[in-house]
Amino acid sequence: MTNPDLYRVVLENDRVRVLEYLDAPGGRTSPHRHPDSVMVTLSAFRRRISTGDTAVEVDLPSGVARWLPAQEHAGRNIGETATHSIFVELKEARPASTAPSPAPLGPSPA
Repeated sequence: MTNPDLYRVVLENDRVRVLEYLDAPGGRTSPHRHPDSVMVTLSAFRRRISTGDTAVEVDLPSGVARWLPAQEHAGRNIGETATHSIFVELKEARPASTAPSPAPLGPSPA
């Protein structure tokens, strides 16, 4: 796991891995990969998510769940509050009938 000072494994079995993520304003991650995941925000936060030459800024309230399609990215806390969230990473392969489309960077509401 990359950034072990920021991520903590809460639960892991053969179907899912649940991670807790916590950083302070200005904190950043090195490039890393998430499989298809659900992210639940435990705090409101603002982050810049980037991959290559593409970057998006996300501003999320506390207590929301967002779908995070499989992606590689790096992130930086650009807000004034800690980023605190839970990731439920799926280990099962995507069904063959749902071919992946270009995934948006960062979390999506659907």
